[in-house]
Amino acid sequence: MFAILVDVTQCVGCERCVDACVKTKDFSPIQAENDRATTKDGLSAHRLTTILKVDSGRFAKKSCMHCLEPSCEAACLVGGLTKLPEGPVVYDPDKCIGCRYCMLACPFHIPRYEWEKTVPFMQKCDMCYDRLKDGKQPACVEACPSNVLQFGERKTMLRIAHDRIKANPQRYINKVWGENEFGGTSILYISDVDLHKLGWPEEAGPIPELTEPLISKTPVIGLSVAGSLLGLNWIIRRRDKLMNGEENSEIDGAEKSDEDQ
Repeated sequence: MFAILVDVTQCVGCERCVDACVKTKDFSPIQAENDRATTKDGLSAHRLTTILKVDSGRFAKKSCMHCLEPSCEAACLVGGLTKLPEGPVVYDPDKCIGCRYCMLACPFHIPRYEWEKTVPFMQKCDMCYDRLKDGKQPACVEACPSNVLQFGERKTMLRIAHDRIKANPQRYINKVWGENEFGGTSILYISDVDLHKLGWPEEAGPIPELTEPLISKTPVIGLSVAGSLLGLNWIIRRRDKLMNGEENSEIDGAEKSDEDQ
């Protein structure tokens, strides 16, 4: 299984990774730049990777974490999201019904919706899966000029991360973000500053505990909506019948009045 290791201490915030992602996905650079300025974290349906300032002089890449036990996959009712053995969590728009449960379930608030489109889809990073199939690295990794990003087997990335921390304890916090949180992720971080500004929740509980409340309420929500629609339909049909009855009564009354005259 592949993973990307992000060394926050080396990131200068150049956004070459962002530009590479936009180009690879054939998004509009103008639209992507507008989204950076107007969205809270810079992520959007046209900008699947962003760079955030996490502390004074410190920047970090933010995108889909490609969780080992994805809450988005667990929450999807139609199997539109799949965790692949290679590492990426990929999305199938042909299966999507637009419920947006994946957006609610994701602990990192990553999936974005194409709100402006008549037939919208969800968008998120897929770790450049098409490139992986061709034996290439993700575009963001290939474009990074500062050796911030490394790509390889997850176990190798973890070993490199721990080796760097051990060799430079004064430089790094003794922690690899993504090693165990939420069952582990395929995007790993080492840093000298806290990364909660990237959206890491304070309490990283198990994925099933995050998604079960949402999934368990689905039948109740569905039945409630169906009941409301049936009730509304009955009221409308009842009103139509009453109105038609009144109209018929008025017509009969008018005809009888004409006959009397």
